[in-house]
Amino acid sequence: MSHVLHRSLLQNYPTAVKGDGVYIIDADNKRYIDACGGAAVSCLGHSDASVIEAIKHQVDSIAYAHSSFFTTEPMEQLADFLAERAPGSLNSVYFVSGGSEAVESALKLARQYFVEKGEPQRKHIIARRQSYHGNTLGALATGGNLWRRQQFEPLLINIHHLSPCYAYREQLSDETETDFVQRLANELEDKITELGGDNIMAFIAEPVVGATLGAVPAVADYFKRMREICSRHGILLIADEVMCGMGRTGALFASAQEGIEPDLICIAKGLGAGYQPIGATLVSEDIIATLRNGSGFFQHGHTYIGHATACAAALAVQQRIESDHLLDNVTLMGEKLQQALIQALGDHPHVGDIRGRGLFRGIELVKDRGTKAPFDTSLKLHAKIKAAAMQQGLMCYPMGGTINGKDGDHILLAPPFIITEAHITEIVDKLSRSIDQVFNQV
Repeated sequence: MSHVLHRSLLQNYPTAVKGDGVYIIDADNKRYIDACGGAAVSCLGHSDASVIEAIKHQVDSIAYAHSSFFTTEPMEQLADFLAERAPGSLNSVYFVSGGSEAVESALKLARQYFVEKGEPQRKHIIARRQSYHGNTLGALATGGNLWRRQQFEPLLINIHHLSPCYAYREQLSDETETDFVQRLANELEDKITELGGDNIMAFIAEPVVGATLGAVPAVADYFKRMREICSRHGILLIADEVMCGMGRTGALFASAQEGIEPDLICIAKGLGAGYQPIGATLVSEDIIATLRNGSGFFQHGHTYIGHATACAAALAVQQRIESDHLLDNVTLMGEKLQQALIQALGDHPHVGDIRGRGLFRGIELVKDRGTKAPFDTSLKLHAKIKAAAMQQGLMCYPMGGTINGKDGDHILLAPPFIITEAHITEIVDKLSRSIDQVFNQV
């Protein structure tokens, strides 16, 4: 009996013992192709020699120094690397241990910014339904994933949630994309009018929605409209790129693909590729200047912020991605993956939508393609597909509650940036067999 409190107390897990590129090998020597990066994390696979060497070198020097006493070379170098490549004036980086901490840091920075700016009445946060921003209490409250929120509602702060830019289900049949964006913009404006523009501190959104919706990119110009509205009302725009950022969609920052400059960007997952736990919040110069000219202190902190070994690993990851031009491979292989999925599943009677950007792809499953009706939640379709895929030696990321937190199923794919066409063929073949196996039993 395991003494580990695993995610599920009703499940036995295989033991991972070795990584080999895009594969994980278990104690029985079974190989699993990692088509989801765990949770869109392992962008370099599981055995990159340059990253492993960087970790060993850093541990030989100094593994950890508390950030209230010291800075370290890898922390400074990684911050320089990110700031040089970030959109606009996001010139400062606050390092944390993961995505939830990055979002919490962004929320607290936004609040402290307005307090020190002399606008302490700004306290409201606007987010979107069917978003996911993390599992700590502030991040969980901000997210719009009803299933994750439900039992913890009494502990959560009040956040205002609007419609997502989810064209497959939210765009009306008689709406153009321009009309759709206008309707969503009007919804934001109406909420601002309701709350009072001077009382709102931030609007937060994922440029490409990850786990909850399954790789849903916004339609053209949506984020430009949101940016314009936020700027006009003095509201900070927070881009949650924890899952979609750091190259996952083909650019280091997904916001740049939308043509916008957020005030804060949250990153994690692909930042360190899983070799060490790390996340970060990138901060605009205006926010930094306000704090510098005020208290001179960010009233926040965690024990492991700026962890030297984690920063060394993440810097090696990012240098490898850049030097080997892997973002070009993300774009190329992402399109090949999309086309392979369409060829294999595009006419499947229970595949409603195949979507995404780069190596971030989602497949939405439906009972009826015409009506887009979902399957009965009692079938737990997503869980059955995950189990069938693991039997096939495939790691994918199926989720339920796609539509409203309860109904709907999708499969998320987020393979490593190093995949080849042969890997795509293996992924699509094993996924197709897994889907067919489950539907033959339903």
